[in-house]
Amino acid sequence: MLLHIPGVLSREEVAEIRDTLAREGWVSGLQTSGAQAANVKQNQQLSVESPVYGALSKKVADALRRHPMFVSAALPKYILPPMFNRYENGGHYGNHIDNAIQTDRFSGQQIRTDVSTTVFLSEPEEYEGGELIAEDSYGCHEVKLAAGDAIVYPSTSLHRVEPVTRGARIASFLWTQSLVRDPWKRAMLFELDMTILKLRSEQGDTPEVVTLTGHYHKLLQLWAE
Repeated sequence: MLLHIPGVLSREEVAEIRDTLAREGWVSGLQTSGAQAANVKQNQQLSVESPVYGALSKKVADALRRHPMFVSAALPKYILPPMFNRYENGGHYGNHIDNAIQTDRFSGQQIRTDVSTTVFLSEPEEYEGGELIAEDSYGCHEVKLAAGDAIVYPSTSLHRVEPVTRGARIASFLWTQSLVRDPWKRAMLFELDMTILKLRSEQGDTPEVVTLTGHYHKLLQLWAE
């Protein structure tokens, strides 16, 4: 499931993060790449050793945890600390699949990467190129969102970032270990949850809505790890 989540960060939050990033030095994105990714990756990242990294990372993670659509779609068990990257002057990231296991930089805990998320920090008109291209069984999907919006997709998806030919594409990116490992089961739960919310807003807590809610929680209990 490829899902656009609007308004994860407010305009004020985006501006504050951008102002802080503008004062920090960027390092080569190859510092956090495996051998395969190093062959196709050309970008910059905020160093995780930066004194501002922890606070910025927490700001993005907290915003995602507050967003009901993200919580419903990802069903987060663990959220790895968000990182920040910048693409410019032809920067790109060729086709790749994210590592299945990653380590939390603060706790040292190893996390299974079920869900990948990009939170856009640049407006689309600020740069040319830089589209996120994600592939699934329905084909290729091109993503370029407003600043503050996020895209969520399974970490097993083949994806890439097209070369940036003008301006700079700045974003935060992260991975989540879900309570529900299987992406199809997560998608079904999300659709059921959204249907329940719509019915509740239209009809209130009718017996039928309460029954559907019960089924949702029974399925979550059955599938959660």
